[in-house]
Amino acid sequence: MNKTILWRFGLIAVVAAICLWSALPLDKKINLGLDLQGGMHLVYEVDADKAVVSSLDSEMDSLRRHMESKGVVVSSIGRDGENVRVSLPGSAQSADAEKNIGDFGAFEVTGKEDGGSTISIAYTADYRKTVADNAIDQALETLRNRVDQFGVAEPTIQREGDNRILIQLPGVQDRDRAMNLIGKTARLEFRMVNDQFAPQEALERGVPSDSELLYERKLDPITKRVLEKIPYLVKKKADMTGVLVSNARVQVNEMNMPYVSVDFNRDGARIFGDLTTASVGKRMAIVLDGNVHSAPVIREPITGGTAMIEGNFSYEEAKDLAIVLRAGALPAPLIKLEERSVGPSLGADSIRHGVMSAMIGGALVVLFMLVYYKFGGLIANVALVFNIIILLGAMAYFGATLTLPGIAGVILTIGIAVDANVLVFERIREELSLGKTVRTAVELGFSRAFLTILDTHVTTIVAAVVLFQFGTGPIKGFAITLCIGIVASIFTAVFVSRTFFLWYLASRRVAKLSI
Repeated sequence: MNKTILWRFGLIAVVAAICLWSALPLDKKINLGLDLQGGMHLVYEVDADKAVVSSLDSEMDSLRRHMESKGVVVSSIGRDGENVRVSLPGSAQSADAEKNIGDFGAFEVTGKEDGGSTISIAYTADYRKTVADNAIDQALETLRNRVDQFGVAEPTIQREGDNRILIQLPGVQDRDRAMNLIGKTARLEFRMVNDQFAPQEALERGVPSDSELLYERKLDPITKRVLEKIPYLVKKKADMTGVLVSNARVQVNEMNMPYVSVDFNRDGARIFGDLTTASVGKRMAIVLDGNVHSAPVIREPITGGTAMIEGNFSYEEAKDLAIVLRAGALPAPLIKLEERSVGPSLGADSIRHGVMSAMIGGALVVLFMLVYYKFGGLIANVALVFNIIILLGAMAYFGATLTLPGIAGVILTIGIAVDANVLVFERIREELSLGKTVRTAVELGFSRAFLTILDTHVTTIVAAVVLFQFGTGPIKGFAITLCIGIVASIFTAVFVSRTFFLWYLASRRVAKLSI
């Protein structure tokens, strides 16, 4: 065996060994998609209007500080829907107020009342769109963090259209837990309890304008049915929010009940320390998504930078709460538009049918090549095996997910790989019919078929790249499988098949080629 053939076989062996090492064992190295292993398919819409309202609430304080720093006195500033009303002591500062509102950059004046002492403003159209877009991007990032910490392998979380988010969770069968984890807004607030009125008294006499009634729900630990709702009169304005949380973890108290321990960052620890120092003897409500989890009395200043959230949690619920607190709050509620669950039995059926189709299709192709091209067909089948090995190895290396369309891509790749060999064999036949020697016919067959093979494969790769760029979910899986398979096909049809022909012709005197 000459050196050329030797290094060719060496390269083929190295590529095959690397691919086998990368792909085996298949059940651990190849990720299965939602349609093959079951799971959940969800489509949510981000409530952009709520995101805009939430942004307005935080911007109002900034606007007030901005105007006061410019010498404009603001009597009050309040919100009605997406409109903000800025009240001045009189109309004398109306012009200055309008100028500073314009300088702030986010608002535009929509109306004036009382001679200009009350100015109605709203977000400009561009800034409102920016706020809505940012909310969706932040929701995507938050959901990715939550799902990653939940431990789902190969999830799909991507934006669809203007304000929709597609979520696919392969392997997840606990629907309720997943829905709770994804859908929870997780807005954590620390609010002081208004002890001037008892909740019942506030209900009878009217809730003070700076307060609101929130409830602590006592649930049945098994059925999760609400057994009791305890009202609390709490301040509307939060003294502190979960934005300052740096970590959250599950711990167990002396009663063997799980609770969530929350650590604050440096600023949060300082603010929480100051807050509890100034509020010793008062009650602080820990509010999550509008529900009171506990309202303990502050016995002494808490300066360690930690707090605890107690509730009637199971361990899994406490763990999920810690996950959403670590991942951060959603900027706006999510509205569920679509939910589909794929059972594992359906996935198993899909795998069985897909594998069966691939085996039958592959067997027919192998049989046809052997019958029609004889020795050439044998080499083409060997090249086909290498093609599949390279395909599986590359998929495992790049972490690609095998879906049902991906299996279709594998079957299509088998056809393309064989087709490339057919092009070569037909060129060799033509050269043999012209009276060329076997060696010359093989050389000319491969060299003249090369450009045709390259042209057809490149155009198919371009189509696959377009599918990958603009497709979603399973379409991307199909495109990835097709791209890898075509690259493998070029290698096997042009290099592997030719190497075996060269070895065959070099190892014996061949007067007639069986092709």
